[in-house]
Amino acid sequence: MSDAKTPFELMMAQAQEMARAFNPALSSFDPKGFEKMWPTMSKDMMEMWFGKGISKDGLDAKTRLLLTLAGLTMQGAQAETPFRMTVRHALEAGATPDEIAETIAQMSMFAGIPAMTRAMELARAVMDDEKDDET
Repeated sequence: MSDAKTPFELMMAQAQEMARAFNPALSSFDPKGFEKMWPTMSKDMMEMWFGKGISKDGLDAKTRLLLTLAGLTMQGAQAETPFRMTVRHALEAGATPDEIAETIAQMSMFAGIPAMTRAMELARAVMDDEKDDET
């Protein structure tokens, strides 16, 4: 068998080599570390901006964030950073890990098992990180 690479693999290898040449520290860059620099909004801020602050009879922030997780799951959980940040914010807004898991599981009927599995993996990693931060 040959070790032929696709044009995309060749382009990625070239880009990684170029990044290492410009800044050797980029070879160990982790985007998860970068996203942790963004603070989690407080529940009161989320309520004011995304919850009942606009319409007292509207959806609360927790429900809106669970709906957002459902939508991101429907897209196959491809946008990892927004997905992880939404899980963090949903927890802060009062969603329980069970509510998050149930929201994602419900989407398996519409998005399929692979999308649900990917979303569960991302959500579980965030919830595990949150547990570690508490201890």
